[in-house]
Amino acid sequence: MRIIFISDIHGITKNLDYIKKTFDILNCDRIVVLGDLFNGPSILEDYNSLYVLEFLNSFKDKLICMRGNCDTNSDLKKCDFSIYDGLFKIKIDNYNFYFNHGNSYNYDNLGDINEGVLIYGHEHKPYIRKKGNVLCINPGSISLPRGNFMESYLLYDNGKFSIYEINNNLVCEYLL
Repeated sequence: MRIIFISDIHGITKNLDYIKKTFDILNCDRIVVLGDLFNGPSILEDYNSLYVLEFLNSFKDKLICMRGNCDTNSDLKKCDFSIYDGLFKIKIDNYNFYFNHGNSYNYDNLGDINEGVLIYGHEHKPYIRKKGNVLCINPGSISLPRGNFMESYLLYDNGKFSIYEINNNLVCEYLL
């Protein structure tokens, strides 16, 4: 199974074509978007929520999408795909994977998750950290990174997690 994870688009389009191209070149099975789809700084040149909607709709058969804290009901009604709120659980390669935006479940708040892989956004900073039996992963933001980070995404490839900056520099990786 090969999956691309992105988070915190915030209506900004500048790296979405790169993600689409990477998805196709790597022949990915799924794309997971961890929330904060449309709402963002509309003063930016690359802000276009309609383009973001078209991009996401183009993946609707291969998309798992989480609701972020900036996603409104009126925005979500426009989507031709399901958007999950809260915590989404799925079994991949015999591991329990949990997806959410990150404002409720994250490294500092695992809730009742005591094993598996928790993947979330919200913080706009990429990292892979282990807490007990839970691997916590944040791909960073594809559009609005914080700190000294560049725009980034996560690739899961048959048991290996790799976070890349948009320029293909490897940030970190972890092998299950």
